[in-house]
Amino acid sequence: MRAFNAELSKLFSLPGIWLAFLIGAFAPAVIAALVITQQKAEIIATGLSEAGYDGLGFGVQGVIILGVLAVSSEYLTESSESGGGRQITTSLTVVSSRLHFLLAKAGAVTVISILLCMVAMMTTASATQLILGEYAPAFEASRLIGVVCYWTFNALLAFGMTVLTKNGMIPLAVLIINSSVVSFSVLLSKVTKLAFYLPDRAGLEMFMFFNDRSHGIFDKFYTPFTGGLVMFAWVAVLFIAAAIVFHRRDVAS
Repeated sequence: MRAFNAELSKLFSLPGIWLAFLIGAFAPAVIAALVITQQKAEIIATGLSEAGYDGLGFGVQGVIILGVLAVSSEYLTESSESGGGRQITTSLTVVSSRLHFLLAKAGAVTVISILLCMVAMMTTASATQLILGEYAPAFEASRLIGVVCYWTFNALLAFGMTVLTKNGMIPLAVLIINSSVVSFSVLLSKVTKLAFYLPDRAGLEMFMFFNDRSHGIFDKFYTPFTGGLVMFAWVAVLFIAAAIVFHRRDVAS
């Protein structure tokens, strides 16, 4: 518990963490507002229940930044006044078990991701209500649980990738582009069913439907529970790989 509290304290001391909070809290609401504004007439006419969920699905940049910063900050070289070392050396001196250290850090990322997701759900619901008024669909509790899982798993994927690479730029670029500019897995799912086994595409099935307008049907490959299991499996495998690499790595290099 002491290591967990220390990791929480370190995360809140990072300057970049406030950018992650700002993006995480408001990006989903902005995305949802833009989509709803474009489709307002259709939503009112059909009662489309997806209003707001698309913002929560593609507005996960905040927790991605959180997961990356939690690890990459450990490898930044401190100022000469502080000895010119890196935080990771101090962290492993205080917490001798590397697995304990990773679990404490992952736990801190998980808790903050859940809290940030809850804030995002409130801002997104407010934006939806503001634009649609009485036509705003009610958010379903079961689907909101899926949103929380999706956000948390994305943060942990970013966390694991950063542990493996020791560099925040690679996972940040890949995951931010995939979640905000173009979702490669969603595009690939139109070509091959193998794309449905990618973590973000499977995870979206926990709370979103993909409307295939050319056929007028809803395209759903998994049940919400199965989609969550697939994404969780990716997180578990990546974390195990990261833990093995981290255990064997010379942190001084």
